Amino acid sequence: MLDSSATNQTQEVLDSLNAALESGDIDRAADLFATDSYWRDLVAVSWNLKTVEGPEGVADMLRSQLEHTRPGKFEIQSGEIPAEEDGVITAWVTFETKTGRGWGLMRLRDSRIWTLLTALQELKGFEENRGTRRPMGAEHGAQKNRSSWKERREAEEADLGYGTQPYVVIIGGGQGGIALGARLRQLGVSAIVLDKHDRPGDQWRSRYKSLCLHDPIWYDHLPYIKFPDNWPVFTPKDKVGDWLEMYTKVMEINYWTRSEVTQASYDETSGKWTVEVNRDGETVTLEPTQLVLATGMSGKPNMPQFPGMETFKGTIQHSSQHEGPDEWAGKKVVVIGSNNSAHDICAALWEGDADVTMVQRSSTHIVRSDSLMEIGLGALYSEEALANGVTTEKADMIFASLPYRIMHEFQIPLYDQMRERDAGFYQGLEKAGFDLDWGDDGSGLFMKYLRRGSGYYIDVGASQLIINGEVKLAKGGVDHFEEDAVVLTDGTRLPADLVVLATGYGSMNGWAADLISPEVADKVGKVWGLGSDTTKDPGPWEGEQRNMWKPTQQEHLWFMGGNLHQSRHYSLYLALQLKARLEGLDTPVYGLQQVHHLS
Repeated sequence: MLDSSATNQTQEVLDSLNAALESGDIDRAADLFATDSYWRDLVAVSWNLKTVEGPEGVADMLRSQLEHTRPGKFEIQSGEIPAEEDGVITAWVTFETKTGRGWGLMRLRDSRIWTLLTALQELKGFEENRGTRRPMGAEHGAQKNRSSWKERREAEEADLGYGTQPYVVIIGGGQGGIALGARLRQLGVSAIVLDKHDRPGDQWRSRYKSLCLHDPIWYDHLPYIKFPDNWPVFTPKDKVGDWLEMYTKVMEINYWTRSEVTQASYDETSGKWTVEVNRDGETVTLEPTQLVLATGMSGKPNMPQFPGMETFKGTIQHSSQHEGPDEWAGKKVVVIGSNNSAHDICAALWEGDADVTMVQRSSTHIVRSDSLMEIGLGALYSEEALANGVTTEKADMIFASLPYRIMHEFQIPLYDQMRERDAGFYQGLEKAGFDLDWGDDGSGLFMKYLRRGSGYYIDVGASQLIINGEVKLAKGGVDHFEEDAVVLTDGTRLPADLVVLATGYGSMNGWAADLISPEVADKVGKVWGLGSDTTKDPGPWEGEQRNMWKPTQQEHLWFMGGNLHQSRHYSLYLALQLKARLEGLDTPVYGLQQVHHLS
């Protein structure tokens, strides 16, 4: 190119892309992508969450979708200047489709598109009433028999689910259900969030008392309302609960507490669900068009069965049932597992003067909290990042713009830095006999989370207890229980008054089996994982989180889950998909998730 400036190179590629898309020249558009390129689309073009690879993948998606979604008008985002580093030009872009507007991030290498993220942000004609479109609130002037805001809200709450049916029912009122409920409210989609607890936030309040967020505050905002500037970096669980309860109220989410779904079924003829709800002792039947399971990717406890459990005279709890150490002072406790919950519970029990033994059944990835904050998250989610102009929204998009296929390549150097920085710490753990790993390919915590949702601990103090021998360490599988002990497969006998099974959680489609039917759960397949063919994430390659935030093989059934960051970011794309269907927009789905039943 005659002009090698980053801006001019970017503009030339965008002009060529716009011209090719406008003329319907799919081959010309695909030729703008490098051989090893990736187009990650969040709802804008695919009406799905889908990553296509290489010119062939781009061409295939466009052959399917170009006529329907008509992407185009790609421009450099106003106020942003493309930047070049190490031969890669990075540019923030905006674009339009036939039905919406979006923004994204493009990377160029050797004058061709290397990665492109396109993320739908709003639907034309159905924009959120925010910013300059915010409602007036007050109705100035005099009017007889006027209803107040409070009266209108009370009338809506009394009618919805009884006189008027919601378009969407969300089962599960944790951060995922709440975030989606807030998005739908702002888009004018009638929805009810159902939760079995007494108050919003009880999902957090009911957990063991030492629980706190291991992610820093900049990573954990909810949509629309950010945590205040004086909020603690790591939020205690009861404070999270209070925030969720406040948020639910001020965002006017129709949230039913003490409401447990007993059965749900789908009628293909009517295109509606029948959802039977026990609402505080009253049976209520809801008939939504769309059903969302927001029961949490860590919501269905794995409760292994071992021989002799029925003869054990002590207490056996899953980690989700464990409330804390208060009644176990002076008692012997065995914790089965070595991931986040196991470490947290062991540390709290030690602080409460219990005699604690952790049983490590398989190797665990551990990263120190301060190292993760500085090296792993600091460039995107920190005060320093904000000072450098990286807002939460930008950070989310930067993270989303890295295709899962190559994300590990960006993560490996970061975890290599952590391993070197904390070498003495890891030597201490290994000397104590703790089995460490860094993921199958050395890519560390984030990839383990995305691939399998388990296998790691962010160290906030428990590791030093293991190094010092104050929390005892045993290794191996559980063979059987005796009246007063757990016996491992190598014959080691661990006397116990309490056994905590920190054995993790099952796939979210287990909730579909319980609440709907095993047949529907089988139709959907497992939820979560990328198909990376690494431990606990077998192939085939999917390239996105299986069945999460996107259409599934079961019509009108969706899954919403993940951590606070994912709940914030991906709730938008699920809400836009639901809004589009409510308004009758054409939503042809490209690359519908195939069914895989993973072990």
